[in-house]
Amino acid sequence: MAAKKQLNGSADDVEAAFYDALSRADLDGMMALWAEDEEIVCIHPGAARLIGHAAIRSSWEAIFERGSVQIRPLQLHATHNMLTAVHSIVEEFQRPSDSSQDVHILATNVYVKTPRGWRITMHHASVASGKPPLDMFKASILH
Repeated sequence: MAAKKQLNGSADDVEAAFYDALSRADLDGMMALWAEDEEIVCIHPGAARLIGHAAIRSSWEAIFERGSVQIRPLQLHATHNMLTAVHSIVEEFQRPSDSSQDVHILATNVYVKTPRGWRITMHHASVASGKPPLDMFKASILH
C-alpha cells in the first residue's frame, strides 16, 4: 500500500521508493518506478550504458542476487519544473569487505511526469574515492 502512495506522489517520493527498493532487493518494486518508455537509461558505477526495460531489469536482478544494497543518499541538489526533475546526489555506502576505504557514489536521477505519475527515466552513478565533497549549500564560504 505504501509503495502505491509513493508512486502517485512527487519525484522526491519516487526517489525515496528507489532507495527503499534497493535496501530490500525488491526487483519488482524497483522496476515499477521506471517510466514505460523503452528509451530509459541506467548506468551503474563502472558499467556500460543500459537502454530499455529488459537490460535494466536484468542488471538490477544481477545486483540483487548478491543481496540488498545499503545506500544513504546525501547532499541532494534538485531542479524541478512541471514535467521533469533532475536530482544530483552524493550517495554513501559501506563495503563490507573493505570498510577502511572511504568511497562514495555520485548519482544523477532524472524523473518525468507521466500519466501514471512521476517515473525514473535515467539513473547514472559513478564511484568517486576519497572524502565526499563538501556540501556547498550548507558550508560557509569565505572569499
